[in-house]
Amino acid sequence: MKRPIRVLVAKVGLDGHDRGAKVIATALRDAGMEVIYTGLRQTPDMVVNAALQEDVDAIGISILSGAHMTVFPKVVALLKEKGMHDVLLTGGGIIPEDDMKVLNDMGVGKLFAPGTATGDIAAYIVDWVKTNRNF
Repeated sequence: MKRPIRVLVAKVGLDGHDRGAKVIATALRDAGMEVIYTGLRQTPDMVVNAALQEDVDAIGISILSGAHMTVFPKVVALLKEKGMHDVLLTGGGIIPEDDMKVLNDMGVGKLFAPGTATGDIAAYIVDWVKTNRNF
């Protein structure tokens, strides 16, 4: 790859717990990626617009509020609307396995539960980008 992978890490909605998102952002940066952290209380529109402006390869959404079945489909729709078909949408948090499966079928990438090794998350993003992005 000619440049570092660019990842946007976001907290969407009223979920005010961002320690996990910050840990992931730091781990991805330590793995050699450029990380843009949007901070708390973002809307899906804000996340997608920032991803477009920053020309990211991946978006990682941390969600603990239970709103994953609203947030992820909205982000998927906005990515399609903006023509961002080659941007990985991944994330993690408190998401039941059945919901993970439904979201994956909608086009969301792998979703990670609390306790997942940060190296596994970084490796997934690297592998996905190598396979699906051309730069």
